Amino acid sequence: MILDTLHHADRYVGLNPRFARAFEFLRRLGPDPAVGRHDIDGDLAYALVQTYPTRPAAGVELEAHRRYIDIQYLARGREVILWAPVADLEAALLYEASKDVEIFSRSADVIAVPVRAGQVMILYPDDAHAPCCHWGEPTHVLKVVIKVAVSES
Repeated sequence: MILDTLHHADRYVGLNPRFARAFEFLRRLGPDPAVGRHDIDGDLAYALVQTYPTRPAAGVELEAHRRYIDIQYLARGREVILWAPVADLEAALLYEASKDVEIFSRSADVIAVPVRAGQVMILYPDDAHAPCCHWGEPTHVLKVVIKVAVSES
């Protein structure tokens, strides 16, 4: 898991050949982007623009993905993203390939990471996470999640 600002995102372009285009997409994002999917490089890299109210962290389960790295960018608002290494968790629901998601039961070792507007969090397949949680009080968030394929296949 990496947490930084979009301003410093170029530090991470060497980690994946599609990160440069993903960060460029975020930098060109206007103040009111259309909600939904935006292709960057077909199914190898695409953005999901979403808006939602945050939720209480109590009782949420964590998720992880195998085929995609998540770049989660908070455009407006603030939230807490719960994080833990997949290796430390027990699967609550087995991996569902059609949705590229595995659900994990929450453990005592989950770390609450506060994220504010302008920050990006990069989550790899071994990073279980639960986004959308309240940071202090409920708020409305505009977020872009860029899905970047781990490999070409």
